[in-house]
Parts: sequence; structure tokens; C-alpha cells
Amino acid sequence: MKITLLHHTPLNICAHAIRTCWQSFDKSDDGGEKDLALIDRVGNKFKHASTLEHITYNFYIQGISRALLQELARHRIASLSVKSTRYTLKELKECDIIDYEKFLIFTGNEMVDSASKAALDNLQKVLKTGISNDIAKYCLPESYKTELTWTVNARSLQNFLHLRSSKDALWEIRNLANAAYEALPEEHKYLFEDHICDYSKE
Repeated sequence: MKITLLHHTPLNICAHAIRTCWQSFDKSDDGGEKDLALIDRVGNKFKHASTLEHITYNFYIQGISRALLQELARHRIASLSVKSTRYTLKELKECDIIDYEKFLIFTGNEMVDSASKAALDNLQKVLKTGISNDIAKYCLPESYKTELTWTVNARSLQNFLHLRSSKDALWEIRNLANAAYEALPEEHKYLFEDHICDYSKE
């Protein structure tokens, strides 16, 4: 798995949005400590969390399973642009010897991983008969790798990190949650540190 932060909204945009409500622009310190404290106080402590929606993050996420993609799609206040199987299954169709590491996420369970390999072998056989990608993709194993561009606002990201960094979350999406947090700019992390599970404290 690889996650890259492509772009993010500067924090001063959120501070400006908050100050719009009270017309308190004269109290701003242009994104300094006063504005950062304001964002935390209003957005987190006073629970006026809609102001955090003015901050967005654009991530490029590579090397995740379709099983993880399915769980990620449950977080609705976000935009996903996903690698198309319609146009990219030719990668599998045209290779002579399958590099399973290239196409699959492995769980470490021998029985499950063997079944994923067998499913990929079967998918390739179906593709080589000339059946269209749109029909053949119904044979895709959940472990098949994909990638996407993911855009999410700070409020939704807090919710995502809170739920998906938990020990109860699927191991793969838990890894994604932690990687997303680590990919954030250092000056933004204070908004999320109470939403990421830190098991080192246990």
C-alpha cells in the first residue's frame, strides 16, 4: 500500500470561514497560533464541526484490495475516482506468467491466498476467451489490487480515522487509516490526534 497526499487546503481558509460567522477578521493573526487555536476550539471543542468541511485533502492511494475499496466507499462524504477494470484488465489478459504479487493483496492465510490465486487464474482464462471486461470482472477476487484518488474533508476524515484506526476495523483499512494520518502535513495533525487510536498508551 502506498498513500500520497497530492494537495490540501491551507488552515487559514478554515480560520477565515469561522471568522466569517462572527465577522472577527480583525482578531486574526494570519494563520498563526491564534487562528490555529480558533479552529481547534470551534471545530473540535465547541463541536461546530461543519467549519472543518472547508479543509479538504486529496490522496492518491495505491495497492489496496477491492475488499478495502468496498469498505472505503461506505464513508459517503468523500469523492473516489477508482482505477477502471473495464480499461485495465488487459494487464492480466496479456501476461503469459501471472505475477501474483502485482495483482493481489495477500492476507497471510495460506488457504485464502491460494484461493485468491486460483480465482485470478480463472479470471485470466475467462479474459483470454474474448469475453468482455465488463462481464469478466464478475470473476474478480476481492483481493484484486486497485488504486484511487480520494478527496475527503477534515470533518469526514476525523470520522474515518476514529472508526478505521480501531482494532475492530479490517486490518487493511486500519493500515490505510494510519498511513493517511501520517501523510497529513504536520501542522494539520493536531486536528486529528484525538481521533486516531494510539495503542502504545495501552
